[in-house]
Amino acid sequence: MFYESTTWKKHKSLGTSSPLSMPPKEPQQWLQVVGHAGSFHVGEYGMLLKRFCEGEKQCFQKLMEDTLKAFVPAYHGVVQHDGHDYNMMDNLLTHFHTPAIMDCKMGSRTYLEEELLMARDRPQPRKDMYEKMVAVDPEAPTAQEQAQQAVLKTRYMQWRETLSSTTTLGFRVEGVRKANGACHTNFKRTRSREQVMEALKDFVDSNPQIVRGYLRRLKQLRWVLETSDFFRTHEVVGSSLLFVHDGTGKTGVWMIDFGKTVALPSPLTLDHRTPWVEGNREDGYLWGLDNLIDILGSILPLT
Repeated sequence: MFYESTTWKKHKSLGTSSPLSMPPKEPQQWLQVVGHAGSFHVGEYGMLLKRFCEGEKQCFQKLMEDTLKAFVPAYHGVVQHDGHDYNMMDNLLTHFHTPAIMDCKMGSRTYLEEELLMARDRPQPRKDMYEKMVAVDPEAPTAQEQAQQAVLKTRYMQWRETLSSTTTLGFRVEGVRKANGACHTNFKRTRSREQVMEALKDFVDSNPQIVRGYLRRLKQLRWVLETSDFFRTHEVVGSSLLFVHDGTGKTGVWMIDFGKTVALPSPLTLDHRTPWVEGNREDGYLWGLDNLIDILGSILPLT
């Protein structure tokens, strides 16, 4: 996590508007709960810079023309900062005061089918992934893996998903940053419905007003997802929902992180609820959203 303010310049090859033409806003610190440090920079014009990814740029360009536009950060093109390209988008924290933030990774898997195929084509035992595995569960490696002190990437990727609620509920809590500055990212083994409910209760401080605000937004999102051309024709993997609220009771939820979202070959479409079987490309996004809405709703007191 870091706090940073920066300036940037428009990429010469693009016809996007310069942020300097916009009225200045008070800088809002961007709170990176999870992810790679250095991936984000913040400016003082309500903008956020994210390290450039061609696939994510293409997704944002399509989303700006889709019914999901209101549920993603507004996209403003590619800019350069310190010699690197960045995708520029709205800073979603700008209109919140001392916000609490949660990142929920959506879907029943966080790896693309093509990643499995590539790993199988090059089946190299990985010592680094073995070390990550035993750090979480020393009993997880097989006898052969223990003897080699290494695991295949495909084995690690699929094992990792079974630890959390990704496989049991279709989403997982990735990270939380409370309004008081407390940061929690140790959710790797938060797997059961009860464990997830406790994590969500703690995030919202069991505040019914906050819960109701999130539920309204999530139900709106679900309705739009079910009618979105973009969503129906894309495999959405590794994407998150960003939850934000502050002490005034204001809430917001947005879809973020589209670096692994890929277009499907025509005429293939997904319903995002069918269980994943390798080859069907289903990602479980709506199944996870159904469960998330149900669990949040159960936090509310009975009336």
